[in-house]
Amino acid sequence: MEITLLGTGTSQGVPVVACDCAVCLSSDPHDKRLRTSALIKSGDTVICIDAGPDFRQQMLRANVKKLDAVLFTHNHKDHTAGLDDVRAFNYVQKKPMDVYGRIEVLKSLKIEYSYAFDDFKYPGVPEIDLHVLPFEDFSINSVKITPIEAMHLQMPVVGFRIGNFSYLTDANYIEPKEIEKMKGSKVVIINALRKRKHISHFNLEETLKLISIIKPEKAYLTHISHQMGFYNEVEKELPENVFLGYDGLVIK
Repeated sequence: MEITLLGTGTSQGVPVVACDCAVCLSSDPHDKRLRTSALIKSGDTVICIDAGPDFRQQMLRANVKKLDAVLFTHNHKDHTAGLDDVRAFNYVQKKPMDVYGRIEVLKSLKIEYSYAFDDFKYPGVPEIDLHVLPFEDFSINSVKITPIEAMHLQMPVVGFRIGNFSYLTDANYIEPKEIEKMKGSKVVIINALRKRKHISHFNLEETLKLISIIKPEKAYLTHISHQMGFYNEVEKELPENVFLGYDGLVIK
């Protein structure tokens, strides 16, 4: 299995137009982050987790030629705003895109992209097949996926375990029974917004505590705001098995 971090950033923090912080102006490519998303390749199956406003750029940058499905963690726009661009895969693959999410997420998508679900569609709109995420294991082709439930303040979010890899973003609480699903993972990718506490995201201290409970061989941090600090400086502060994720990182 191969995991590519397509984006490790967030819309949280100071608006880009008003930001003059040193991290945003850094010349280090590790500090340049598109919105959080990941690509999973297992055999011939290719799955994208979330499709935010940078989705098209991420697909082009990673040279993605084939996409079997999109899994949504939740329905905030920084994770769903790029769904329209699956139409390129519709054209190449000659079939609708399979999209998975909680029922609340799918309802939101049907409103946001109502033109894609009209009875009489305008030619060329994205073709999408919606699937309600089950609360138990399911498969996409031969890839087994275990949903992991967590909370983003008062909003339910879904993470995923696929083989020896677990992924969770935009969470600030996870029940012990859901943590158990992540234990035994060799690789964990999990959100850590910044060092200071946040109302709806794990901060660095909280994420490191959770990682110490899960005990993966390696853990990578994602959904990182510029308020975390410089990549090269923060990396030195982390435990030896924990790393800051960065856009384009490939994990095998």
